[in-house]
Amino acid sequence: MRKAGAMTVQRKTIYDLLTAADDHPTASDIIERLKAGGHSFAYATVYNTLKYLTDEGLIQELKLEGDACRYDARTEEHQHIVCTACGKVDEVFVPTPPEWLAKISDETGYHITNEQYVFKGVCRACSSANKH
Repeated sequence: MRKAGAMTVQRKTIYDLLTAADDHPTASDIIERLKAGGHSFAYATVYNTLKYLTDEGLIQELKLEGDACRYDARTEEHQHIVCTACGKVDEVFVPTPPEWLAKISDETGYHITNEQYVFKGVCRACSSANKH
């Protein structure tokens, strides 16, 4: 670990909350869940902890267009899809075709070290609701 410190009780509590989450909560969602669980952390503690966990590679920060950052404890390579009707965020585990990465690298001159795509569509629940 870096000089930034050890895994404090607050950091572990927030990390555990994220690993147990079946969604991609925002910082506000995390604060509400902490309160519901009987924890009283300062807003700065939560935001600093999210930055620490992101910097350490323990979680991912998702910056979605027009939305607050969301957090994901799944750090293995995957992408996300957002429902344009309800805002639900799901994970996508289809690997990126290597030829895409090669073409992007050739076109831009970048050495790609990480990839993050956000797909958009309408989820099954919203599609079903609109069919009736």
